[in-house]
Amino acid sequence: MTKILVHFRLERALDEAMLSAIREAQAIYGIDRISLAKSVDGLTVEYDATRFRPTDVEATLRKHGLPVVAV
Repeated sequence: MTKILVHFRLERALDEAMLSAIREAQAIYGIDRISLAKSVDGLTVEYDATRFRPTDVEATLRKHGLPVVAV
């Protein structure tokens, strides 16, 4: 397993629905950890590179309701 970190910027302010979406996305096989930036305007995702590409991670987060853009 190769672990990779990728950073995303949130397109809007964090709300309760996004916190719930983060919890759901963390349960996806191949996504190991999602961390909120201290500035609360971005996310760092640690994932298994044998399962996802960076664009797949972004699409998965968007599918779960997280308005993210890769940085």
